[in-house]
Amino acid sequence: MWLLPLFPRVAELATRTFYRTTVSGGEIPRDGPVLLVGNHPNALLDPLFLAAVARRPVRFLAKAPLFSSLRTSWAVKAVGAIPVYRPSDNPALVRRNSSMFRAAHEALLAGAAIGVFPEGMSHDAPSLGPLRTGAARIALGARSQLGRPLPIIPIGLVLLNKEEFRSEAHVLIGDPVPWEGLDGSEESAGDVKELTARIDQALRGVTLNLDAWEDAALIQIAEEIFDAERGARPEEGSRADRWRESVRILSAARRTGDEGAITLAREIRRHAHALDLFRLRPRELHVRTNLQIAAQWSARKVALLAPLGLLVAAIGAALFWLPYRLTAVVVERSRTDENNRATVKLVAGAALFVAWIALLGAAAWLFMGWRAGVTALVALPVLAMFTLALLEKSSEAWRDTRRFFLLRSRVKSLDDMRLRQRDIALRLQALRDRTAGTRG
Repeated sequence: MWLLPLFPRVAELATRTFYRTTVSGGEIPRDGPVLLVGNHPNALLDPLFLAAVARRPVRFLAKAPLFSSLRTSWAVKAVGAIPVYRPSDNPALVRRNSSMFRAAHEALLAGAAIGVFPEGMSHDAPSLGPLRTGAARIALGARSQLGRPLPIIPIGLVLLNKEEFRSEAHVLIGDPVPWEGLDGSEESAGDVKELTARIDQALRGVTLNLDAWEDAALIQIAEEIFDAERGARPEEGSRADRWRESVRILSAARRTGDEGAITLAREIRRHAHALDLFRLRPRELHVRTNLQIAAQWSARKVALLAPLGLLVAAIGAALFWLPYRLTAVVVERSRTDENNRATVKLVAGAALFVAWIALLGAAAWLFMGWRAGVTALVALPVLAMFTLALLEKSSEAWRDTRRFFLLRSRVKSLDDMRLRQRDIALRLQALRDRTAGTRG
């Protein structure tokens, strides 16, 4: 378990590099026994998110085949993972799960954090799957041995474009699962069923549960329209809360045949298509475009686009072009399913970039001496991160420039879009007011 103490920092670096990650919600105890339960939409990246937000070592339950694979066995052992023997992997080995429960209980009694994904498998479904009882049994067994309840913290991962590098990832930390009325042990079928149901409810409170993945884009653009027109500036947590409310409203509309809501959804999709044609987001329809604003914008970008900064970024882009392209080739040829593509992309990219930096450092050492080699090993990771940040900012600057001229040249068309967007926002507010009393 040599990597376990470093795992939270490694996990945070990985998740915040691959995604634009935001974290909101409650708190995770920094010491003492705790059970972390999460949804499982993104294969091996999901434990990274839980470890990163926990900010403490977390031992995860992991399927037994990972411990026998040459590609993964070293990693799961290095972070102190505990093997789970699933019927779907090998029914003959399921009886070994008694050792899993024993190891989990021993860890919790020693004050450790345990991470569990109660769905039992990673999947690409748009909503939470049925939960297995393992998490409840671990918690009840540990409670019996501790003589007191331990915190069970639900953690929801909201990833609308999980395969896309630098896309948004939202991590929601929920309130602890309540223990009231649960006095039995892991052998009490009634308490196991009840606690599993409570964990399910807690996870549904921090996750999006869509009818279909196609709804994700609709929910996202509807919230952007509402924010743009109603002047809202929500924090990430409240944004995710409102996403879940929109999912509830959409599901209820389909279930009850609410023609008004269904028609509004169609109009939102049409408006989103029109925005896409102009490559605009809802809030950008209201950006001011007078010359004073343009001058202020230009002044803010001067430092960013200074020749020295662009030169450094160009050098970085050239130096790291090869591992970047090789990562894409590996992902394309891996023939993995969509559920695992982000994992393959992250693992392959990290391995190739580390190997490339080591190779460049070795070359500098060989041809220019050990000082140059050490300097390269220290400076190249910094250069890579600086290049990534500057390329993103440069892309944003180009987008801002294009938007400025577009808004000044297509005034009539964009005025019509503004009126339509304002009407959609008003109707969204009316729909929310009308359905506010139907929550349940």
